[in-house]
Amino acid sequence: MAEASAGVTITTGEVRARSRREDFRRAFLGNRLAVFGAVVLAGFILMAIFAPLLAPYDPLEQDITNKFAPPSASHLFGQDEIGRDVLSRVIYGARISLTAGLVAVAISTVIGTLVGVVAGFFGGWVDAVLMRIMDVILAFPSILLAIVIVTILGPSLTNAMLALGIVFVPQLARVVRSVVISIRERDYIEAERAIGAGNIQIIFSGVLPNSLAPLIVQSTLTLATAILDVAALSFLGLGAQPPSPEWGAMLTDAFKSGYSVFINGQHAILFPGIAIALSVLAVNFIGDGLRDALDPRRRR
Repeated sequence: MAEASAGVTITTGEVRARSRREDFRRAFLGNRLAVFGAVVLAGFILMAIFAPLLAPYDPLEQDITNKFAPPSASHLFGQDEIGRDVLSRVIYGARISLTAGLVAVAISTVIGTLVGVVAGFFGGWVDAVLMRIMDVILAFPSILLAIVIVTILGPSLTNAMLALGIVFVPQLARVVRSVVISIRERDYIEAERAIGAGNIQIIFSGVLPNSLAPLIVQSTLTLATAILDVAALSFLGLGAQPPSPEWGAMLTDAFKSGYSVFINGQHAILFPGIAIALSVLAVNFIGDGLRDALDPRRRR
């Protein structure tokens, strides 16, 4: 116990928890790229939430007479191949692209955590079987495997999210497994066993809470890949379907007009491409910042 000057009792555990939070805050905020990424991502999230208020036009409203109209005062990002406002479609596209990436990562995180915890905690033949299944999935290029799964299930944004969720499972499972293997022999785990705690209780009270830091970092970095792959599948016609204003689908719609997109409609592919690149960079910067902030060995 430590007595504060005002007479408030503060436990050593509380002081340590505050110290860890303060160290994390300082390490993360000290990383300028991570802060930049957080600001950019927050901007995209706010843009997605308030899309109806921010978008100047209906993202599906067509104006054929102004096909590939250049940026102007009334249409800041110009108009696309059938006269739709590019800015409005980019704003609404944030909803679809970010949500699709988050759902795919959520699926892979839940399944990957389950597989990694079971394999790492129980070991033996269970570990061998589960990790060989993960090896089989890793043997295929991720985007190629996602294309195969979506082709079998049928082109749609829902199936694209499910396919990417499956594809990313091995990466997260391996991270969780390696952490669990290092945790399961710790003294506090042995102490829980000594007082009669069952495996499920040990997993939820001792193993999972101490596996969160690397899991959060890996999930964040996977989100960047998920956003990019969702756009790639939509670009190939396997994700979001027309007239959905998804960033990858916007690129596909523009390229369907042929070479005229390179002559008159560069803006129709430039702005969705910038949105994809910025969101992926932002998430990657955040992931790197979290990795450094959560790992004391990497701090300077």
